[in-house]
Amino acid sequence: MNLQTQHFRGQVSGTVLRVAFLFCAFGFSLAASHFCAAQQGPLTPAPEHDIHRVGTEPVPPAPPSIPPEEIIKRFSQKEDEYFAARAGYSYKKTVRLEEFGPDGKPSGQLSLVVEAKPGPDGKLFEKTVERPQSTLHYLQMGPEDFQALARMPAYPLTTSQLAKYDLKYLGKELVDEINCYIFLVKPKTVERAHYYFDGIVWVDEVYLEVVKTYGKWVNDLGDMRTATMPFDIFETYRENVDGKYWLPNYMRSDDTINLKDLNVQVRLVIKWTDYKPVSAAPVAPPATQPAPAAPPKPNF
Repeated sequence: MNLQTQHFRGQVSGTVLRVAFLFCAFGFSLAASHFCAAQQGPLTPAPEHDIHRVGTEPVPPAPPSIPPEEIIKRFSQKEDEYFAARAGYSYKKTVRLEEFGPDGKPSGQLSLVVEAKPGPDGKLFEKTVERPQSTLHYLQMGPEDFQALARMPAYPLTTSQLAKYDLKYLGKELVDEINCYIFLVKPKTVERAHYYFDGIVWVDEVYLEVVKTYGKWVNDLGDMRTATMPFDIFETYRENVDGKYWLPNYMRSDDTINLKDLNVQVRLVIKWTDYKPVSAAPVAPPATQPAPAAPPKPNF
């Protein structure tokens, strides 16, 4: 099954159920498009994910078939498994930055390709393999910005991290005849050394695993931002790898650069591809609860 969403500039295609949420108590609105996929083998993502969001008041949720606490417990245990499994895979990551003109068409672009492979100590590290020329006019993201992106935990809701969050059940969403449970996630406290997720997660109703997230990353200084990176709300999809593990596949953020006489629409897209086991040995879940996810060290 392909991931499907709709572009906020595009035309509606097919029958689509759109759900959105407004959470003023948390200081920002989160209105999210749909995603869900059954775990029936490796997931082949669409070449591009188009996104459409509609702001509306949330509808009071009907109770799930199993207690929300049990759903949270079970999907966090799978987060432990996927956190451990990802360390056993090399991958390619493509980062694309785009600027859009008044006509809505791309007017500048930069693409950066890195590969994550094990080093002499067995730990994965990222190395740049392509350094293309930039045609961007306004975005000026540098290595420190990409390093900040790499510090976002891929699996923030492992069993060892749950105590640091409040989770609220919001309801269900039906997409392509597949049901997902939806949870609002809010960190209880924050600290400077780590980023914490603040947003929404989608959990497969049948297999109880997180398949999509939408939100921002915060520490005690506020939202994850730098002087040259305008992006703060990220929509992330996962891919079923080897029919067993849901690993990051696609992340997107849309924002605006506000200049003196011009507002420039900008977009960040990150794709993870070519997942390959670094050894033939099977990857087992950790015997103990994992520490917060540490990203591979970038090498720009």
